[in-house]
Amino acid sequence: MLKLLRPHQSAVIIIAILAILGGCTSTKPNTSKPSGSIPAKPSLSKIEVSGDAREVVMVALGLLDTGYQFGGNNPEAGLDCSGLVRYVYQNALNVLLPRTAAEMAQAARPVSRQQLQAGDLVFFNTLGTPFSHVGIYLGDGQFIHAPSSKGRVRIESLDKAYFATRFEGGRSLFATR
Repeated sequence: MLKLLRPHQSAVIIIAILAILGGCTSTKPNTSKPSGSIPAKPSLSKIEVSGDAREVVMVALGLLDTGYQFGGNNPEAGLDCSGLVRYVYQNALNVLLPRTAAEMAQAARPVSRQQLQAGDLVFFNTLGTPFSHVGIYLGDGQFIHAPSSKGRVRIESLDKAYFATRFEGGRSLFATR
Protein backbone atom coordinates (compact mmCIF):
# COMPACT_ATOMS: atom_id res chain seq x y z
CA MET A 1 0.00 0.00 0.00
CA LEU A 2 1.11 3.52 -0.72
CA LYS A 3 1.44 5.82 2.27
CA LEU A 4 0.93 9.53 1.68
CA LEU A 5 3.44 11.88 3.29
CA ARG A 6 2.55 15.06 5.10
CA PRO A 7 4.28 18.26 3.85
CA HIS A 8 6.73 18.30 6.77
CA GLN A 9 7.61 14.63 6.16
CA SER A 10 8.37 15.43 2.51
CA ALA A 11 10.61 18.26 3.64
CA VAL A 12 12.51 15.90 5.97
CA ILE A 13 13.11 13.56 3.05
CA ILE A 14 14.32 16.44 0.86
CA ILE A 15 16.75 17.64 3.55
CA ALA A 16 18.03 14.09 4.06
CA ILE A 17 18.63 13.72 0.31
CA LEU A 18 20.45 17.07 0.21
CA ALA A 19 22.64 16.00 3.13
CA ILE A 20 23.46 12.68 1.47
CA LEU A 21 24.24 14.33 -1.85
CA GLY A 22 26.39 16.92 -0.10
CA GLY A 23 28.47 14.09 1.36
CA CYS A 24 29.03 12.53 -2.07
CA THR A 25 31.37 15.17 -3.41
CA SER A 26 34.74 14.27 -4.79
CA THR A 27 38.07 15.95 -4.08
CA LYS A 28 39.10 15.59 -7.73
CA PRO A 29 38.57 18.73 -9.80
CA ASN A 30 36.01 18.48 -12.57
CA THR A 31 37.93 18.72 -15.83
CA SER A 32 34.98 18.12 -18.14
CA LYS A 33 33.71 21.04 -20.18
CA PRO A 34 30.30 22.41 -19.22
CA SER A 35 27.58 21.39 -21.64
CA GLY A 36 25.63 24.62 -21.28
CA SER A 37 25.01 27.66 -19.19
CA ILE A 38 23.59 26.21 -15.98
CA PRO A 39 23.47 28.55 -12.99
CA ALA A 40 25.07 27.29 -9.80
CA LYS A 41 22.63 26.05 -7.18
CA PRO A 42 22.91 27.71 -3.78
CA SER A 43 24.53 25.56 -1.11
CA LEU A 44 22.52 24.81 2.00
CA SER A 45 25.37 22.97 3.72
CA LYS A 46 26.16 25.81 6.16
CA ILE A 47 22.61 26.22 7.41
CA GLU A 48 21.95 25.15 10.99
CA VAL A 49 18.36 25.12 12.20
CA SER A 50 16.52 23.86 15.26
CA GLY A 51 13.16 24.08 17.01
CA ASP A 52 10.27 25.94 15.39
CA ALA A 53 12.61 27.49 12.81
CA ARG A 54 13.50 23.99 11.64
CA GLU A 55 9.84 23.24 10.97
CA VAL A 56 9.48 26.49 9.02
CA VAL A 57 12.55 25.75 6.89
CA MET A 58 11.56 22.14 6.23
CA VAL A 59 8.05 23.05 5.07
CA ALA A 60 9.44 25.89 2.93
CA LEU A 61 12.02 23.62 1.27
CA GLY A 62 9.27 21.14 0.50
CA LEU A 63 7.70 23.82 -1.71
CA LEU A 64 10.74 24.37 -3.94
CA ASP A 65 9.78 24.60 -7.62
CA THR A 66 6.08 25.25 -6.86
CA GLY A 67 4.61 27.50 -9.53
CA TYR A 68 3.81 31.19 -9.01
CA GLN A 69 0.23 32.42 -9.01
CA PHE A 70 -0.72 36.00 -8.14
CA GLY A 71 -2.91 35.80 -5.03
CA GLY A 72 -2.08 32.09 -4.74
CA ASN A 73 -2.14 30.60 -1.27
CA ASN A 74 -1.79 26.84 -1.80
CA PRO A 75 0.78 24.75 -3.66
CA GLU A 76 -1.77 23.03 -5.89
CA ALA A 77 -2.98 26.33 -7.41
CA GLY A 78 0.35 28.16 -7.06
CA LEU A 79 1.76 30.62 -4.55
CA ASP A 80 2.68 34.27 -4.50
CA CYS A 81 5.30 35.56 -2.05
CA SER A 82 2.99 36.23 0.89
CA GLY A 83 0.92 33.15 0.10
CA LEU A 84 4.11 31.07 0.38
CA VAL A 85 5.02 32.57 3.76
CA ARG A 86 1.47 32.25 5.03
CA TYR A 87 1.21 28.61 3.89
CA VAL A 88 4.56 27.70 5.46
CA TYR A 89 3.81 29.23 8.87
CA GLN A 90 0.28 27.76 8.92
CA ASN A 91 1.53 24.25 8.09
CA ALA A 92 4.74 24.33 10.12
CA LEU A 93 3.57 26.06 13.30
CA ASN A 94 -0.21 26.47 12.96
CA VAL A 95 0.28 30.27 12.92
CA LEU A 96 -2.06 32.28 10.71
CA LEU A 97 -0.31 35.34 9.28
CA PRO A 98 -1.84 38.39 7.59
CA ARG A 99 -2.31 38.13 3.81
CA THR A 100 0.03 40.80 2.46
CA ALA A 101 3.78 41.27 2.81
CA ALA A 102 3.27 44.78 4.24
CA GLU A 103 0.86 43.46 6.89
CA MET A 104 3.34 40.71 7.78
CA ALA A 105 6.06 43.32 8.23
CA GLN A 106 3.83 45.23 10.66
CA ALA A 107 3.07 42.07 12.64
CA ALA A 108 6.71 41.01 13.07
CA ARG A 109 9.60 42.33 15.16
CA PRO A 110 12.40 44.10 13.22
CA VAL A 111 15.82 42.42 13.25
CA SER A 112 19.02 43.61 11.60
CA ARG A 113 20.51 41.67 8.73
CA GLN A 114 23.29 40.50 11.04
CA GLN A 115 20.70 39.11 13.49
CA LEU A 116 18.66 37.20 10.90
CA GLN A 117 18.12 33.56 11.75
CA ALA A 118 16.53 30.74 9.81
CA GLY A 119 12.75 31.13 9.70
CA ASP A 120 12.82 34.94 9.91
CA LEU A 121 11.17 36.97 7.17
CA VAL A 122 13.06 39.16 4.71
CA PHE A 123 11.37 42.06 2.93
CA PHE A 124 12.05 43.90 -0.29
CA ASN A 125 10.73 46.90 -2.20
CA THR A 126 10.18 45.38 -5.63
CA LEU A 127 7.21 47.45 -6.79
CA GLY A 128 8.20 50.92 -5.62
CA THR A 129 6.19 50.23 -2.48
CA PRO A 130 7.70 49.45 0.94
CA PHE A 131 7.50 45.79 1.93
CA SER A 132 6.05 44.67 -1.41
CA HIS A 133 7.90 41.32 -1.47
CA VAL A 134 8.65 38.78 1.28
CA GLY A 135 10.69 35.62 1.63
CA ILE A 136 11.81 33.27 4.39
CA TYR A 137 15.43 33.47 5.51
CA LEU A 138 17.20 30.09 5.48
CA GLY A 139 20.58 31.12 6.88
CA ASP A 140 24.01 31.81 5.36
CA GLY A 141 22.64 34.74 3.33
CA GLN A 142 20.04 32.58 1.52
CA PHE A 143 16.26 32.93 1.42
CA ILE A 144 13.38 31.12 -0.24
CA HIS A 145 10.60 33.01 -2.02
CA ALA A 146 7.97 32.89 -4.73
CA PRO A 147 9.17 35.24 -7.47
CA SER A 148 6.80 37.12 -9.75
CA SER A 149 4.72 35.68 -12.53
CA LYS A 150 6.12 32.79 -14.56
CA GLY A 151 8.48 32.05 -11.68
CA ARG A 152 8.77 29.11 -9.33
CA VAL A 153 9.56 28.95 -5.61
CA ARG A 154 13.33 29.07 -5.37
CA ILE A 155 16.30 29.94 -3.22
CA GLU A 156 18.20 33.20 -3.77
CA SER A 157 21.04 35.07 -2.13
CA LEU A 158 20.48 38.34 -0.28
CA ASP A 159 23.74 39.44 -1.94
CA LYS A 160 22.35 39.06 -5.47
CA ALA A 161 22.37 42.60 -6.91
CA TYR A 162 18.63 42.70 -7.57
CA PHE A 163 17.74 41.80 -3.99
CA ALA A 164 20.60 43.63 -2.29
CA THR A 165 19.46 46.96 -3.74
CA ARG A 166 15.82 46.34 -2.80
CA PHE A 167 16.33 44.82 0.67
CA GLU A 168 14.23 46.61 3.28
CA GLY A 169 15.03 44.53 6.31
CA GLY A 170 14.35 41.42 8.28
CA ARG A 171 11.57 40.69 10.73
CA SER A 172 11.07 37.87 13.17
CA LEU A 173 7.90 36.20 14.37
CA PHE A 174 9.81 34.20 16.96
CA ALA A 175 10.22 35.22 20.60
CA THR A 176 13.39 37.16 21.34
CA ARG A 177 16.35 34.84 20.85
